[in-house]
Amino acid sequence: MPSILRPGKRCFALILTLALLVTARPAAAELFPLYPSIKNNVAFWEDVYSRYSTTQGILHDQDDLQKVYGVVELVHWDAPGSAHLNKERIKSARQRYKSILENLAGDKPPRTAEEKRVAALFPRGSRHSFLKARDNIRLQVGQKDRFLEGIIRSGAYLPTIRKILQNHDLPAELAYLPHVESSFNPMAYSKAGASGLWQFTRSTGVQFLTINDEVDERSDPYFSTEAAARFLKENYAQLGTWPLAITAYNHGRAGMVRAVREKGTYEKIFKTHETELFKFASRNFYSEFLAAMNVARRLENDPRIIRDQPEGTLLLRLAGYARTSDIRAHFRIAAEDFAA
Repeated sequence: MPSILRPGKRCFALILTLALLVTARPAAAELFPLYPSIKNNVAFWEDVYSRYSTTQGILHDQDDLQKVYGVVELVHWDAPGSAHLNKERIKSARQRYKSILENLAGDKPPRTAEEKRVAALFPRGSRHSFLKARDNIRLQVGQKDRFLEGIIRSGAYLPTIRKILQNHDLPAELAYLPHVESSFNPMAYSKAGASGLWQFTRSTGVQFLTINDEVDERSDPYFSTEAAARFLKENYAQLGTWPLAITAYNHGRAGMVRAVREKGTYEKIFKTHETELFKFASRNFYSEFLAAMNVARRLENDPRIIRDQPEGTLLLRLAGYARTSDIRAHFRIAAEDFAA
């Protein structure tokens, strides 16, 4: 005999179903959309992270990342004289493609296989488009080996990072952002003065962390994650979407607020926004994040990659300053372990 659901129970079941639908977290595709306008950029950065190593330089168009002219084989950066040798190799390759584009602008028919390949990148090429492309060549060094090192290091930090993000009611996918920022190296330091796993600048970091002559909490992977979670949450609260909030992480919240006021949507900002500060890095930051997330998920499922494991830690807050020699003696910690 088929079961009969009484009207009262049916109503309760319907309300329960609706409640589950309302409280269910949005899918990642909704939170982090792959807009049609950035598909080529995401594909380019996936190649940077998974195909080309740090001994390969990709010469490409700065605006249209689908146009890749060639790959320069570089000397390992740790080798003596590598900076000079690589500079010369890059200069030579860049000039070669500039000459090809100049010839195409002058209506010279392509003759070699290389010239024909470059010409094919411009199905409706004009003198203006070739000359613009000539001045728009950019070099991107591959990151495959560095990204893999980051995947290995990330194993030690991701469980706690995801827990911190969950405590702040933030999407777990944000845990992949350090792949773009630091390759999960807590001691990373940029030329611009950004530091740590989440690459906080001093001016932004002091809003969330202790940074002074004695302490720089940007180097602590978990304090800095708490700070990043608060910063990202504030970005999202003000900007309303994760593509905008993530772009603001790189570009700055105030700048993105102005961009939204002028352009409206992420896609319009990506396509048309141009200022002295909003350039290649800011425009591509969200695309890099999506690419890093895609590549990281693939590598995390590779059984050949053994990732670092979290270390057991205990946090103790001291009432005041103490000499390191006294701390080491009290807890019986060797100098080498204390330094680590």
